[in-house]
Amino acid sequence: MENLELQKAANEIRKGIVTAVHSAKAGHPGGSLSAAEAYAYLYYEEMNIDPKDPKKADRDRFVLSKGHTAPGLYSTLANRGFFPVEDLKTLRQIGSHLQGHPCLQHTPGIDMSSGSLGQGISAAVGMAMSAKLSNDSYRVYTLLGDGEIQEGQVWEAAMFAGHRKLDNLVVIVDNNGLQIDGKIDDVCSPYPIDEKFKAFNFHVINVEDGNDFDALRAAFKEARETKGAPTALILKTVKGKGVSYMENQAGWHGKAPNDEEYKIAMEELEKAGEALCQK
Repeated sequence: MENLELQKAANEIRKGIVTAVHSAKAGHPGGSLSAAEAYAYLYYEEMNIDPKDPKKADRDRFVLSKGHTAPGLYSTLANRGFFPVEDLKTLRQIGSHLQGHPCLQHTPGIDMSSGSLGQGISAAVGMAMSAKLSNDSYRVYTLLGDGEIQEGQVWEAAMFAGHRKLDNLVVIVDNNGLQIDGKIDDVCSPYPIDEKFKAFNFHVINVEDGNDFDALRAAFKEARETKGAPTALILKTVKGKGVSYMENQAGWHGKAPNDEEYKIAMEELEKAGEALCQK
């Protein structure tokens, strides 16, 4: 896809995130919005998937390790055609297939239930190892938060992946610099993130603007071409990206906008979409 079409997709994903969290009156918009470009690139260009056949055997797998940002994944899946966009308004409601964290038994397109931080990457590593043992061609992608990598289990999984040279695995770190309690380097600094992954035998790619599609395209291409080692993409992003009053504000880690805030956010995103259509 052309960058313009991907930008439009990312904007629609953001609108779905804000709508879902507002409708639920709960959820995690900040870290969902920061990864909208990553979601758009993965699901519209990078991964081998088919919305009409969500469980096809040779599909690429995606694990949302930072499962609390499910609104971002749900909005992506809905806009990609896995289920109706209108379903986003049922987030966290009784009887909805869109639970607070991803559940593979209920939602089309979900490859792994997640939410307990640190565990999703372990599942992704297991999937990648399974593909190697079975000589399957699918690739595995997992998205982690930069606060999440404070969890020790992340590094146990990384040690195994590096040791086993799982070059069909791409670990994506959404490095927006903020977690629920504030700046990650104030709470419990994981820096230098790149050097840590290198120490576990990963091929590491630093993406200075993880909200830029040219940068993402180059990084994922390099990851596909890397042999003999798993890849870690460290994406520098903006928490709350696309909604002015949420950007770089830790307070929007896990808070839903009220009616007035929702109106402002949607007006901003509608204007952004109109500007893209005029290009």
